[in-house]
Amino acid sequence: MLHASRIIAILRSDPARWRLLEIVRELELPDSWIAAGFVRNAVWDHLHGRAPAPIDGDVDVIWFDAGSTDAALDRELERRLHTVAPGIDWSVKNQARMHVRNGDQPYTSASDAMRHWPETATAVAAKLEATGECRIASPLGLDDLFDLRLRPTARFAREKHAIFAERVQSKAWLSKWPLLGCAEV
Repeated sequence: MLHASRIIAILRSDPARWRLLEIVRELELPDSWIAAGFVRNAVWDHLHGRAPAPIDGDVDVIWFDAGSTDAALDRELERRLHTVAPGIDWSVKNQARMHVRNGDQPYTSASDAMRHWPETATAVAAKLEATGECRIASPLGLDDLFDLRLRPTARFAREKHAIFAERVQSKAWLSKWPLLGCAEV
């Protein structure tokens, strides 16, 4: 719970990220979160002693509704988000359909979907509740994130290892955050 509280403090001290959490909350999507690099990068910047950095890359909004799996709805949500925050590269994905693309069994929730992502430190998300409370989802824990350990999840350590290795190289995480440890590439 200590790590989750630290993430909330990091996000709260970054007005740009906090505002995006507010914007996504207004969509009122079921089981919705801002995930992956949005949270991970903020933590890694903090652990490297850096001030909050501008958001680079996409902002991954994940949600889960098994009754609304049409990808066109995600595109409409992205359009709505671009209207409110046009400078952000929004990526919206209903995780109820992503198992098909990933070759997995159907997911049961947004958090369950994160268990199947490539890196343990990326499987983290934040959301603002209507009450203003910030919640953190981390189905694979937060130790790797805070220990600056870049490690693949189980399938990406085995049959999907090439995808993990390509992500490490193409995203240049090890040069951007030099304190990261990665023994699996």
